[in-house]
Amino acid sequence: MKLPVFVVDAFTAKAFCGNPAAVCLLENKLDEDMHQKIAKEMNLSETAFIRKLHPTDNFTQSSCFGLRWFTPASEVPLCGHATLASAAVLFNKIKNVNNVLTFVTLSGELKARRAEDSIILDLPLYPAHPQDFHEVEDLIKKINDLTLRSFWSLQTAIGDTRVQDIRYSPDTRKLLVRLSDTYKRSFLENLKVNTQDLPHVENTGKVKGLILTLKGEPGGQTQAFDFYSRYFAPWVGLAEDPVTGSAHAVLSSYWSEQLGKKDMHAFQCSRRGGELEISLRSDGRVDIRGGTAVVLEGTLTA
Repeated sequence: MKLPVFVVDAFTAKAFCGNPAAVCLLENKLDEDMHQKIAKEMNLSETAFIRKLHPTDNFTQSSCFGLRWFTPASEVPLCGHATLASAAVLFNKIKNVNNVLTFVTLSGELKARRAEDSIILDLPLYPAHPQDFHEVEDLIKKINDLTLRSFWSLQTAIGDTRVQDIRYSPDTRKLLVRLSDTYKRSFLENLKVNTQDLPHVENTGKVKGLILTLKGEPGGQTQAFDFYSRYFAPWVGLAEDPVTGSAHAVLSSYWSEQLGKKDMHAFQCSRRGGELEISLRSDGRVDIRGGTAVVLEGTLTA
């Protein structure tokens, strides 16, 4: 078996930044267990599999495809950066003739459309609801490294001084923790998070991803962003995901409410880093725009 395979850095304008995803083009049906084996072999946060929906389809002319995403450990219901990477492969490498592509996924139909020097994803918008701190106290405590632990307490954790808000998205099973506005971007960037024990602390299946987020800072010597974030998902085999479209489907809803804005500029503060342009729509969905860089193309032999 030979499959065309690409590695694409998503939510970045240059190679070796953003979030890398592998993209496989399936001419024929793939044995079910092979998806997971290939994703484990690629060993990236996600591997996307694009498949034809009808025998007469082809990757150059058709505008609708099936799409699945796998981490090295499991299949996931939504992955923004691997969808962006998939669209980039079809638009830029396969030279698909359409301006809009539709992907049939576990999260419904997702669209990707061409834009100047970037691609715009049409994703669901997921609300996050207030969460009682006591329900997630042990999980929150595990977030902190020794630097934080010296002044962490129940009294300060739920006040404005350290943790400002806690929300939960039942649709995505993501927990959103907003750090205090007193912190700067550098604090979130330098925060050391030990994710190894998190699946043992929260093992009910309620939480599959942890978002840490921080209000943005006004422009100055650095570019202005409306909010910052980092994302951790050890429950699905990802200690930290560099740039996460699905997390921003939750963050977009939250920060739009907090800031009173529909159009926002976000930055995910991982080591690789990535930028996202966000526009909330009147139909309850969100457009997330990002750049891509194809860094590898070849043939997978199995």
